[in-house]
Amino acid sequence: MANGSGVSRGDRNRNARLARLRGLVPVTDAIVGIDLADAKQMVVVTDHDSRVLARKTFRCRAWDLGVALDWAAGRAAAHGFADVTVSCEPTGHRWRVLGQLAADRSMPFVCVQPMLTSWSRRAEDLTVDKTDEKDAVLIARLTAQLRCYQPEPVDETWARLRHLGARREQLITETSSQIQQMRDLLDCVWPAALDTAQQPFRSRTWIAALSVIVDRDGADFTRTRRLGAARFEHAVRRLILSRGGQKPCLRIVGKMFTALTDQAGVTAHRPARWSGFNCCWPTGTTPTGVWSTLRPA
Repeated sequence: MANGSGVSRGDRNRNARLARLRGLVPVTDAIVGIDLADAKQMVVVTDHDSRVLARKTFRCRAWDLGVALDWAAGRAAAHGFADVTVSCEPTGHRWRVLGQLAADRSMPFVCVQPMLTSWSRRAEDLTVDKTDEKDAVLIARLTAQLRCYQPEPVDETWARLRHLGARREQLITETSSQIQQMRDLLDCVWPAALDTAQQPFRSRTWIAALSVIVDRDGADFTRTRRLGAARFEHAVRRLILSRGGQKPCLRIVGKMFTALTDQAGVTAHRPARWSGFNCCWPTGTTPTGVWSTLRPA
């Protein structure tokens, strides 16, 4: 089917994005590329052809870069530009400081992805050497090419979401590490347990059954077997209900009880391994954040 306008929806969205960026990087403004660091800031002022109009190193912290912005605005005005657009890489917290200083002076502020700067550094002269002077010019060049983006507005909601996202990533990493450690321990001393469910660590029933074995019976398989299949199922059901579940998967419960008689694995290491298992699975609990994200099985 022919497109009557000759422009697709993707083209319109891209054109709108470029128009927004052009509003932040107008041709009447010079570009200030800043390579941020702890106590040394490299500042360059360029035109839209990446010609360096001025360059200066400021030995100061990020909060003292207001002097650098005022200096850059003066150098741009001396070359006939109406204003400046400030650009940097969004690394650490310093870019937020720079964004606030630019907003206080009504200067447009954009960011360039660090990965894009790294690729451009290699394309520049086929080398991977990194210097503050080179990176500042590359940041300005990418900004002139509109290969940048407008950062999110600074407000309480955005900051809170960013902090929660960082915490969520930390919890996911910690949970994944604990699961891998437990899988390694089980694969060594009791591999049959891992075969009782298709995705054992995503099964409420499997987690509850293992809690009964490890927490209630101290990983004493003989004691758990003396319960019998019916009482073992009742203990698993009671644990699932106490943690907000509905009912256990009887198939997994039966396989877990049958696996108690399996002798595969390094049985001599089971006492020591169960101690290590409890280190990453504290008594009476499940790994951090795992239980609340498990799907019923």
